[in-house]
Amino acid sequence: MDLLIATRSAGKTREIGALFAGSPFTPVFPDALGLERRPEERDLETGATYAAHAIAKARYFAGRSDLPVAADDSGIEVDALGGAPGVHSARWAGAAGRGEGEEGVEAANNALLLERLRGVSPERRTARYRCVMAFVAAPDADPLVVEGMCEGWVLDVARGTGGFGYDPLFWSLDLGMTFGEAPDDAKQRVSHRGRAVRALIEVLRRQLDR
Repeated sequence: MDLLIATRSAGKTREIGALFAGSPFTPVFPDALGLERRPEERDLETGATYAAHAIAKARYFAGRSDLPVAADDSGIEVDALGGAPGVHSARWAGAAGRGEGEEGVEAANNALLLERLRGVSPERRTARYRCVMAFVAAPDADPLVVEGMCEGWVLDVARGTGGFGYDPLFWSLDLGMTFGEAPDDAKQRVSHRGRAVRALIEVLRRQLDR
């Protein structure tokens, strides 16, 4: 069963594609289907919650294809910042980094996170990654929503070059290293996105078995 994954992020494409390996579902992505990027896609992440963003993206891409769609929205929540950047994680630095590609935006976001946490003691830098995934069989279908989360804290210097986003700054309690240092399979085992994708696969499997 083909399943359209509503993301254009290179990092998410790589991780989600790997997470569906061995499942009954074959992930396909917008670019591979020839679905060109449209300006209105930026408006899909203007809601107040991860679920609102994920559902909006799933419905939008279901409307542009004849496939069922899964979409995620995720972010890092830092306790010392009142849960920020949260749902704003992907574009937290605003205009900074735009025009420089995905890596430039990520670098700007990481720099802003370090700036906001300057002088904050290590014990107060606790944080978590959260991922919400939504599935719709058609644009007007009721969504299925699942969530995954992992705990850690934010370091004051990046470690490792793996992963993407805030991964080099996020020290995983499960792994005892940053996601930037972790091998892909180790990160996938404990990450917020890994847990959310596995939860979604399990829900969809049960539906297929009915």
